[in-house]
This record gives sequence, C-alpha cells and structure tokens, in this order.
Amino acid sequence: MDIRALLAGLVFALIWSSAFASARIIVEAAPPLTALALRFLISGAIGVGIALAMGQSMRLSAAQWRAVVVFGICQNALYLGLNFVAMQWIEASLAAIIASTMPLLVAAASWGLFRDRLPPLGLAGLAAGFFGVGLIMLQRLSGGADGLGIALCLIGAVALSVATLAVRVAAQGGGNLLMIVGLQMLVGSAALVPVAALTETLSVAWSTPLVLAFVYTTLMPGLVATLIWFWLVGRIGATRAATFHFLNPVFGVAIAAVLLGERLSWIDGLGVAIVAAGILAVQLSRAKVT
Repeated sequence: MDIRALLAGLVFALIWSSAFASARIIVEAAPPLTALALRFLISGAIGVGIALAMGQSMRLSAAQWRAVVVFGICQNALYLGLNFVAMQWIEASLAAIIASTMPLLVAAASWGLFRDRLPPLGLAGLAAGFFGVGLIMLQRLSGGADGLGIALCLIGAVALSVATLAVRVAAQGGGNLLMIVGLQMLVGSAALVPVAALTETLSVAWSTPLVLAFVYTTLMPGLVATLIWFWLVGRIGATRAATFHFLNPVFGVAIAAVLLGERLSWIDGLGVAIVAAGILAVQLSRAKVT
C-alpha cells in the first residue's frame, strides 16, 4: 500500500467517523429524514455540477447505473436514513460502533453464503468482532439504551454491507468518479423525500451548531469522504480499503466524547478495542487470500 493510499484511508476513517457526532447534532434540532434528503440533494447537486465542469459524462455503463442505484438506496436512503432516525434515541458513539460491523458482516456473508475461503485468523476476528459489539450492546441496553434505535442501526449496517459490494463495480468503471458519487446521492435524496413528507413535520430549532453541523456533514462525510472511498477502492481494492474501517469505532467513540461529551464506561472501551482488533484480523486474513 503506497503512502497516498495510506493517508487517504486515514482521512476517510476520520471524516466517516465524525459523521455520527454531526448527525446527532442535526437530529436533535430537525426532522432526520428531511434533513438527510436535503443534505443529499445539495451534496449530489454540487458533485454532479463539478463533474460536468470537469468534463465528466452521465453516460455510464449499465453496471455503473445499477451500482449508483443500489449504492444510493442501500447506503444513503437505508443505512444513513435508519441511523439518522435511530440517533434521535441513541448516542452517536453507539451508532458508530454498530456501523463499524460492516466489514464483519461482509466477511461473514462471503464465508457463509458464497463459500469464500476465510483463514483461522479471519474466523477468530469474526468471533471477536461480534463478541465485542454484543458486549457493548448488552451493557448499553442494561443502562437504558433504546432497543428500537439499536435495531434500526443493525438493519442499516446490513444495508451498508450490500452497498459496499456495489462500490467495487462503480469504482472499476474508470472515469466519471465524481459523477457517480453525485448521482448516487441524488438517488438517496429522491428515495427519502416521499418518506419524509409522509412521516415528518417540518419543525426546526435553528442554531449555530445546527447550521455548522449541517454544512459539515453535507460537504465532508457527504461528498469528500464518499469520493475518497471510491478512489481508495479503485486504487487498492475493496478488501484492502475496508481495512481502514477498523479505525471507525475508535475514531467514532473518541469524536463523540470530545464534541458531545458522551460518557464511556470501561466496558465500552474494552468492547471498542475488541471490535477494532476483530475487524483488523478479518481484513488482514482476507487480504492474504486475495
């Protein structure tokens, strides 16, 4: 892995992990799905506009269009939509930890459903990762964490795993990378608008933190992090790129503690360390057999 890919992976993990804290600020003051649909509309419009100015085309291959639709619906509408709704009731740190199980879910599906080879290190990593998440969730549930919020985040993690499989197709298409990023956000916005209109009332408690959080999440996790992820997958492959997800529970918990003042118990710390080690073990073992 070259130095550019290493730095890009670290920046991606940091930005991606910060999205949970900024989302928590947003959903405490605005309807979650409405805010998310607007975020995708703005991010997508910016991405498509810049792509057109760079000479990129909307003439994608059939495989790329399928990836755009699947990624837009699974990651943006389902994964982020469910997480935004859930974070009305659960802390950002817990949402970040659950979302970080995506590499574990992908590896488990590849091994259990598609019979991909997973060495003993990978199997041990799977067991450790799921044990760590279970340890944290049991501790949080006993402390009064909302069960519905946790369930929504788990469903979102499954949707994110499906979206990850679509990334490889889009990233291998060569050009039009920024166009693909922008279009999949517009797909997510289009999918969320009718749901938001039917289920939410437009009521916003305006404040400086809300505006800053919305601008940040629109530009950084919304556009920059997604673009970095597509570039990273295209440069080093999906398996190696996914290794950086082992940093997400660590960064996510740390950022939530600093920005939101969320308190963490020693069990949370232990669970995060176990999850991170499990994800790293799984990805290292998969890298050896690819």
